[in-house]
Amino acid sequence: MSRRKKAVVAVGSAIVMFGAGIAVAEAHNNRIGDKEVRVMLPTGQSNPAIAQGVGTGHEVAIYTSSGLGPGALNPSAPANSPERFTDPTMTAGAEGVSVTEAQALVVLKAIQDNLKAAGLTPADVITMKCYLMKPPGAASADYAGWNRAYRQFFANIDLQTRKPVPVPMGTSPAKAPILANNARPARATMEVVTLAVPGWLVEVEVTAAYPKSRR
Repeated sequence: MSRRKKAVVAVGSAIVMFGAGIAVAEAHNNRIGDKEVRVMLPTGQSNPAIAQGVGTGHEVAIYTSSGLGPGALNPSAPANSPERFTDPTMTAGAEGVSVTEAQALVVLKAIQDNLKAAGLTPADVITMKCYLMKPPGAASADYAGWNRAYRQFFANIDLQTRKPVPVPMGTSPAKAPILANNARPARATMEVVTLAVPGWLVEVEVTAAYPKSRR
């Protein structure tokens, strides 16, 4: 049985456990086991986007990525433009996709590849930080576009039905996500004045916990 199929939901509490070897804990038990990962989710929500916090025991093996930005996968766009750092194949057929959303899709795919090289998957991610720049001419960063892209790779399985939740891309009708993933990391998203590469609008770093069998 896959790790995803072994997911356990602690119904009626704010604690949801997912991933291999992550133990179920009662809401009143505040002590975290040595090899436990405890994810705290908002109560009363079947499909929350992020966790309120994550606790890890001292024997949990952790991986932290560097901040990853999008690759220049659109050579038809001008050099150093935000459009240059998108991948038209990821948004083919979708309407109304913002440039931040398109870049974020590239970044999240890069995160998936980065984790794979470390022997992990997006299902193992427990924390995430995202840095956004506002697109040229915009008043602020495109949080809505980022959140649409995020749901394509994270937090897109209903905790009660255990079924993938359709996700919109741009203004197109919602459909199955790119990657069905139960993980809801503790996440911070912030607007920054500049990023390291001209044209980048998105940079993301993650922390992931190795499955219990490998701790």
